[in-house]
Amino acid sequence: MAVKPDTIGARIRYWRMRRGGMTQAVLAGLAGVTQSYVSQVESGRKTIDRRSTLVALAAALQVTVADLLGQGTESGDPARESAAECVPAIWSALIEIEDGERRPSTYTKDRLAAEIARTDRLRTSCNYPAMARMLPSLLLGAAAVGGIVLVQATYQASTCLRNLGYRHLALNAARLAVSVAEDSADSAWIGAARFAYAQSLPIESAPLASRAADRSLAELQADAADERVRQVLGQLHLTAALTSAVSGRLDVTRDHLAEAAREAATLGDPTDGAGFNGCGFGPTNVQLWEMSIAAEQGESGRVIELSRTVRPQVLTASIRQQSYWLDVGRALADGGRRDAEALAAFVQAERAAPVPFAINPLARDAVVTLAQRAQRRAIPDELRLLAGRIGINLAA
Repeated sequence: MAVKPDTIGARIRYWRMRRGGMTQAVLAGLAGVTQSYVSQVESGRKTIDRRSTLVALAAALQVTVADLLGQGTESGDPARESAAECVPAIWSALIEIEDGERRPSTYTKDRLAAEIARTDRLRTSCNYPAMARMLPSLLLGAAAVGGIVLVQATYQASTCLRNLGYRHLALNAARLAVSVAEDSADSAWIGAARFAYAQSLPIESAPLASRAADRSLAELQADAADERVRQVLGQLHLTAALTSAVSGRLDVTRDHLAEAAREAATLGDPTDGAGFNGCGFGPTNVQLWEMSIAAEQGESGRVIELSRTVRPQVLTASIRQQSYWLDVGRALADGGRRDAEALAAFVQAERAAPVPFAINPLARDAVVTLAQRAQRRAIPDELRLLAGRIGINLAA
């Protein structure tokens, strides 16, 4: 069986060799894991399920988490490559806006509103390549108007760039969104922009993301009478909970989860499945984040237990449904005894949001791991088809 070598495990081995032939035992000691674990990850027999482990391995190898994930490099995925062609123009537009330059608008007010609504629909369906093609002209058109319109456009840019793997540019767009939102004095959009900022920070900056969320929570609490603000506050609690878990501050994680659950219980799930700015905040979203936090803590059984009561389909955003199935699949794959069920979950995740699944390094590695474990048996046709759809070649 031949698999594409560009996996997280292969990159770990590459950087280990670049560090003077560092042994697996030395890397394991520096990262706080076992030598057996490093060996299984490098060989593709095991995936990395915890962000904190990625951070520890990257620090031990003196590289970034993005280096280990292969972000910023071409994946071979046609959708990502088509989007990559638009990234230089998006970057140029962001620089121009940040420098204060404003071109005469080529958009009417109605057309601008329609284009922003269109990017919102594309974000909901996770069609990030189509979003990327729209963003250069949309950003410049929104800049000519300014205000909340520009906040919306830069928020969309940040989300799109982050999901395509351009986290550094997503951070630039989020900072711009925060600056414009603060000038507008609209608390809900200030909170949304700050949420985008926290989401765009690299995994290594989890403590900073948690502190940023805490500051925003404190500053926006006075405007919680606005239901939009309450939804944003809930999302900020969830961000703070996950980033605190990555940082090993589990008591803080529990506090933020409890606050998010309390807020969600009073709001309920959004009737349109989206809520303010498509954040989808409510009890279902809290449960989805709780599953991700349980995965971060290495509690696969807890992920599966939580999944039994979650109905992700009540939310319109495809990324929420993908998150659910991806967490379920990785939990089922843990230990290697339920690989057929894990494969079924991964197929559901890919169907929910094909583009982000295909370019998600953790999803790709999960599929490779299933293939590695199946190599002594006949590889199931469904696994071969899924691998092919995300650019992984499994030879017969």
